[in-house]
Amino acid sequence: MINDNQKHLDHTSNKHLLSRREAAEFLGIKDGTLSVWACTKRYELPYVKVGRLVKYRLPDLLTFIKNRTQNEIGE
Repeated sequence: MINDNQKHLDHTSNKHLLSRREAAEFLGIKDGTLSVWACTKRYELPYVKVGRLVKYRLPDLLTFIKNRTQNEIGE
């Protein structure tokens, strides 16, 4: 039987973490851009520090895209 805590751990496990390069590719930007955003806190895009590595959760990237999606005029 799987409890809610185990489901949460499965959702945030390493298989759901993308490298900075993978996250940048997903967003269609350069990985250096993500570095700048993190350093300057330009956008609220959560990331996870794993030692010296920076990882991104796919749900956070999807939320980032959703929050920046603009409706077209007339909709």
